[in-house]
Amino acid sequence: MSEDIATVQHHIVGAGIAGLSAAVFLCRDAGVRGEDIWIYEQLGIPGGSLDGGGDAETGYVVRGGRMFEKHFACTLDLLKTIPLQSDPSVSARDDILEFNRMVPGSSNCRLVRNGSPAEDRYDLTLSAQDIVDLNRLILHPEAGLGAQRIDDWFKPAFFDSNFWLMWSTMFSFQPWHSLVEMRRYLLRFMHLFPGFTRISGILRTRYNQYDSMIAPILAWLQTRGVRIVTGRQVTDVMIDGTRQGRRVSALTLNDGDAIEVSAEDCVYLTLGSMTDGSVFGSRNHAPTLDEQPAGGWQLWRKLASRHEGFGKPDVFCSDTGKTGWNSFTITMDGPDFFEFMEDFTNNRTGTGGLVTFAGSGWTLSIVLFHQPHFRGQKHGTYTFWGYGLRGDLPGDFVKKPMWEATGSEVIEELCGHLQLTDDQKAWFDTAKIVPCRMPYITSQFMPREPGDRPDVRPHGAENFAVIGQYCELPRDCVFTVEYSVRSARTAVASLTGRSDPPPPVARTDLDPRVIVRASRVLLGI
Repeated sequence: MSEDIATVQHHIVGAGIAGLSAAVFLCRDAGVRGEDIWIYEQLGIPGGSLDGGGDAETGYVVRGGRMFEKHFACTLDLLKTIPLQSDPSVSARDDILEFNRMVPGSSNCRLVRNGSPAEDRYDLTLSAQDIVDLNRLILHPEAGLGAQRIDDWFKPAFFDSNFWLMWSTMFSFQPWHSLVEMRRYLLRFMHLFPGFTRISGILRTRYNQYDSMIAPILAWLQTRGVRIVTGRQVTDVMIDGTRQGRRVSALTLNDGDAIEVSAEDCVYLTLGSMTDGSVFGSRNHAPTLDEQPAGGWQLWRKLASRHEGFGKPDVFCSDTGKTGWNSFTITMDGPDFFEFMEDFTNNRTGTGGLVTFAGSGWTLSIVLFHQPHFRGQKHGTYTFWGYGLRGDLPGDFVKKPMWEATGSEVIEELCGHLQLTDDQKAWFDTAKIVPCRMPYITSQFMPREPGDRPDVRPHGAENFAVIGQYCELPRDCVFTVEYSVRSARTAVASLTGRSDPPPPVARTDLDPRVIVRASRVLLGI
């Protein structure tokens, strides 16, 4: 853009990691003044899906956490210049890397079966046909897969394998999800195959992802004068012109206010949200389901109905029975359960990662975080998280779908799978549990075709871009922090012309050594 940079206003819709990253790249790389950046967030707090809050009295809460690893170049580049609030001499990136050196992760108990660590927990139990089908998928061009589902490609027996159980619970894949996305994951993370059964090679944060990533980013932005407006939902975007040349001219807010946008201003639109419509329950109440799509989806539907090139939001948000699951966060007043799990799993707390109960009707999994998991967490309290991938199915000890289960019933199901005694179950008598239903949490995994997701710069877009989980980025994988950050960096580089575009997605799948190691894992040799 040729205009004086000081005259250009930058409007960012959504204060999730994509929107916040866009603001950082604008300030840091494109030379934009903080006071010329506006971020509008419909919720009362920034951070989007990377959340973390609560207290010891009512219970700490995280809805979930996104995985990332050393090849997430955009995320690590973002965090390298974000200082910790507790020690400004240390960057958020360096803190994450140092924490993982100090507390390396390697699970000794990835799977539990019949109340004990599964004897075959390091065995993928893949058949020769399964291995052939995995290799066929890796070698098949993405363009030829269309909107196929995963279960269109693999035989029914594949979904009984340990590989699928560990793969699906690690990444939240379902048999009806996108075959294209599964192929992208296989290629993107092929270098992680040698540590797959132990979940090694995954980077974890010292605290929950809000405290470790979002909070320091917010502090950095606020010191530069970036205007973050919470509780203000952008309900409509006025776009003038034709597909050959179109510009955003105004943003409409939920209180009826309209923000004029000049032809020189830039707009960054977060469309859709995996945690929109989240509902919390309690110990005595199951979280309900709000069938009305929340703000991010409503805005996307409006734009897609009026303008070409904005994709098809209903491909992703029209079937909450296939895109939702329930998570839960438990806060305990003592270490007894954690000490039991350390003996049970042979992992020190925070080093093991996800523990999945094989055969569970809910496909139940839990993870015990390194403690404390929240900045300011009350001394003597312990928190852990879990989720059920199949909330639509009845439990094994609670004969109802997880979607209908109260917090107490979730604890009952967990205790049953661990075969705890009555005395051991008493550890949970004073526990605080916060279940959460997220109807769109895996919506970005739904089967799709080219054009179902908008490009970061839709055709003819002169002063706007699309960021977040639901735009199209070749080769990269949704349901990762990296995807959102990469979209933001792409948008800033494209709209301003004052910063570098992101580096290419790492292609470890082209390294012969990686291919050989991955093949040996699949073959069990």
